Amino acid sequence: MWVEFGKPLMDRDLKTEIIELLNEHRTMTIATKRRDGWPHATIVSYANEGLVLLCILGRNTQKYLNIMRDPRVSVTIGEDCAEPRQYKALSLGGRATISEAHSEIDRVREIVLSRHPYYKDILPPDPTRIAALSLTAEFVSIIDYSKGIGHSDLVQVAQDDRVEFVESYRHHWAGLHAL
Repeated sequence: MWVEFGKPLMDRDLKTEIIELLNEHRTMTIATKRRDGWPHATIVSYANEGLVLLCILGRNTQKYLNIMRDPRVSVTIGEDCAEPRQYKALSLGGRATISEAHSEIDRVREIVLSRHPYYKDILPPDPTRIAALSLTAEFVSIIDYSKGIGHSDLVQVAQDDRVEFVESYRHHWAGLHAL
């Protein structure tokens, strides 16, 4: 259930935590919806400018076709941990924007290559074969098991870069909180 509170100014601590997690990782799983309704999830490399996620994708890919039809996407970012209480990740949802403008492809390509220089020989330089994807989350779930197994803070990201606290919840599954 979504519980709405007022619209406070951006909580700097949560924004900092989200951006640090985005900066710390290099890959995300992006889920889109296929034409037949089935979800399609794939791992892609990304770069971020603050809260905005950027990536390059081929125009002949399933995710490109799915986003062109329905721009709503879900993304997860995180990695496996040996110690469950060290687990920190992001789950977010928003609308992806795809640009086929050469200037935007060049701009995003440069940002991505600055973070992933090893892609220089992999990313096709021909802008007619690729597109630039930009995603600003509409909501973000910050998963932090150091605060309790299953702990997650859900925030809504407003257009003017404010965060609205939507829901904060903690799950302590039977017996797991004592790990």
